[in-house]
Amino acid sequence: MNYRRLIKLLPICAALAAAFPAFAQPAATAPEVQVPDQSDGTERPTPYDDQLSRLAEILGSIHYLRNLCHTGKEDSWRTDMQRLLDTETKDEPKRKERLTASFNRGYRSFASVYTDCTPQAIVAEERYRNEGATLATEITARFGN
Repeated sequence: MNYRRLIKLLPICAALAAAFPAFAQPAATAPEVQVPDQSDGTERPTPYDDQLSRLAEILGSIHYLRNLCHTGKEDSWRTDMQRLLDTETKDEPKRKERLTASFNRGYRSFASVYTDCTPQAIVAEERYRNEGATLATEITARFGN
């Protein structure tokens, strides 16, 4: 397992925590682990792939809802997703496809329901930020050390 890639999830965790301050927790630093380079293109599933997939879906949902309900284009959630893809799926196209599909599924699930910002959309966005912050914290706490 490549712990250096997982540690790079911390900025996403921090972004989610900052967006929902009630769940902000100090980031724990993990020791640097030397992992052999495996850039042969083979897929290397991790024990936290299901959680990453859910986090990607949440990021897609938040990206849609934030742009729907806030003035001005906000691209930080999409940027966070790209950072996640860059660190977690380097040289692993199938994992990258799965996480991208999860992000797009989250985005489309709300795009098919909400065309205007409503109080329900605002609540949904807040709940997804809450879930994302919790999930990112759990992933880094469990697999980051």
